Amino acid sequence: MKFTTSKYLFGNYLKRKILKKITLICEIFNFLDFFSYFCRPNQYLLKLLLTMYAIVEIAGQQFKIEKDQKVYVHRLKAEEGSQIDFDRVMLVEDNGTIKVGSPLVDGAKVTATVLHHLKGDKVLVFKKKRRKGYQKLNGHRQYLTSIKIDDITI
Repeated sequence: MKFTTSKYLFGNYLKRKILKKITLICEIFNFLDFFSYFCRPNQYLLKLLLTMYAIVEIAGQQFKIEKDQKVYVHRLKAEEGSQIDFDRVMLVEDNGTIKVGSPLVDGAKVTATVLHHLKGDKVLVFKKKRRKGYQKLNGHRQYLTSIKIDDITI
């Protein structure tokens, strides 16, 4: 059975019209200009290739860090404005070359500056057993330290 209503023909008409416009654009630009216009290097991929990052253990947690990045970690015993060195570096990537430690990379070090100490958001823990009249509400705020990564050395 053939459908000849204008509703079905209209969709094919639009497809043909769009296809004609695309072929016209391809004819106006030569192939190389058209290809280079749509295949510009992705800025995100360039940033990944040109930046250096490391995976570091800080206060019992692992972080993927880059230079000039700000990170919130568990409270450290350091004064505000002081510099800290972290030597528990597990992986370092520099311009496409990756060094993986077993378990740590030898000689790798991350230098950071303590910005300030603060408390995190309040976390509420509510426990209840239905039909028993048992309800408990506990809450806490985590003590945090804000640090800025200054340098990653191998």
